[in-house]
Amino acid sequence: MRAIERTCSRLLGGLFFIVGLIALSGASAATPAPTAETAVFAGGCFWGVDAVFKHVKGVSEVESGYAGGSAATAHYEQVGRGDTGHAEAVRIRFDPAQITYQQLLQVFFGVAHDPTQLNRQGPDSGSQYRSAIFYGDARQQELSQSYIRQLGTAHAFSAPIVTQVVPLTQFYPAEKYHQNYLALHPYQPYIVINDMPKLEQLRKQFPALYR
Repeated sequence: MRAIERTCSRLLGGLFFIVGLIALSGASAATPAPTAETAVFAGGCFWGVDAVFKHVKGVSEVESGYAGGSAATAHYEQVGRGDTGHAEAVRIRFDPAQITYQQLLQVFFGVAHDPTQLNRQGPDSGSQYRSAIFYGDARQQELSQSYIRQLGTAHAFSAPIVTQVVPLTQFYPAEKYHQNYLALHPYQPYIVINDMPKLEQLRKQFPALYR
């Protein structure tokens, strides 16, 4: 009789263990971890754009690279000639629970670059320095076009916005020495003159987003 009781006890214990696993599995499936999203922007030399978005709350990673051309020509020396179709760009991974795509657009147009300069940015000229949004889906396309229309209606800039809104076909990471460039070369004259002021404007204009 005791042997039967012990057997039943073991069976019941095993059953409770399995039920517990099923319950835990169900709870995990009901509350999935938030998924990071990606944005790709081009606004002149990627050193400064990279630095700006690295200081934005909710952004987990920023990578400098090339978009708009082919893999065979995604090299700095070739892109620098301005005839490969590429733009110097940054790929931004962000948590949509902390910052929205719309807020990234506000930073992009507000402090990361001047969207009224055609095929140039500051001292750099050529199509590789053009202003562009490389959207990943229809939602990003609509949000980008809508925001540009809003800026135009509000006459936010003294000249027309020339930012391209085009689909992202591929993003090619830039060479290692271009990554995190401002943080590694904060006293380089180009950085001091052209890019440090962008960080100061980010801090002033978007204090809630600055980190």
